[in-house]
Amino acid sequence: MSASGFGLAPVFAKQAFATGAGVTTVLTARFALAAAVFWAVVLCRRPRRPHGRTLPAGLARGRTLPAGLALGAVGYAVQSAAYFGAVTRIDASLAALLLYAYPAVVTLLALALRRESPDRYRLAALVCSALGVLFLLGPGGAGPGADTAGVLLALGAAVTYALYLTAAGHLVKSLDLPLLSALVCTGACASLAVFGTATGGLRLPSEPAWTWIGLLALCSTVVPVLCLFAGTRALGAPTAAILSCTEVLVTVAAGAFCYGDRLTAGRVSGAVAVFASVVIVEHGRRRRERPRVEAPRPDRARRATARTEAPAPKGGTPQAVHRK
Repeated sequence: MSASGFGLAPVFAKQAFATGAGVTTVLTARFALAAAVFWAVVLCRRPRRPHGRTLPAGLARGRTLPAGLALGAVGYAVQSAAYFGAVTRIDASLAALLLYAYPAVVTLLALALRRESPDRYRLAALVCSALGVLFLLGPGGAGPGADTAGVLLALGAAVTYALYLTAAGHLVKSLDLPLLSALVCTGACASLAVFGTATGGLRLPSEPAWTWIGLLALCSTVVPVLCLFAGTRALGAPTAAILSCTEVLVTVAAGAFCYGDRLTAGRVSGAVAVFASVVIVEHGRRRRERPRVEAPRPDRARRATARTEAPAPKGGTPQAVHRK
């Protein structure tokens, strides 16, 4: 459900744009509705930390509150504007596939910040992701007639989303997802509202636009986030991350069905390479998190055997000491 909801977001957005609503208007209304629902969820339940302890009341009023708001105002707002700006210029399927270069950017940032060390899994994932982007931008992917600004916006959305996830790492560990989502959506709504007012791009959506904006807010924001939260708890982060790759498949299928987006050989090759990079990254993370069982060294084994044996009687063999 999470992947399906996120995957249908470009379709709902395109339908809203078709009514005459602009990107800033659609996103501001989307985040306003989503923030209201998330805050209702937060008020109906006591926020808890991931390990089960009740979240201290002062935490949300301390540094976490401005950090969450800033994360939405700067990170998520810019990423969403770039992504949906790309959707207005290029095929939704191509924009979604280019966006999925973000795991490789996250890995590069982790290596650059020395939060992680390079290994064969990370390097293989980077190679696969780079090949995937090259396939997507090649003649059989984007094609010579693709809008350059749209492609750059999609790649910019991938980079911005990677920065957003990297900055959100410490908040995810200290806050549960509904509370963090409420803060992020509130910050994004405020940021886009200020930007739209200053540039004159904010308009009151028409009645047909509200229908698609409501679907975008509920079916492609609130429900997917909550389902992702539940799925991560039930299946674990690695499995949930791999299953979330089906989001792009939903976008590609919906784009082909609703708008006749072309599924070329270059896009298929790029999609396979990008998916492979995500699977490799998660497989490597799972192997690193697996507990290591160290085999006993021969010299330690001999010393342990010597401690558990009694001295041999004259002319006899050692007698094992049995612990009661």
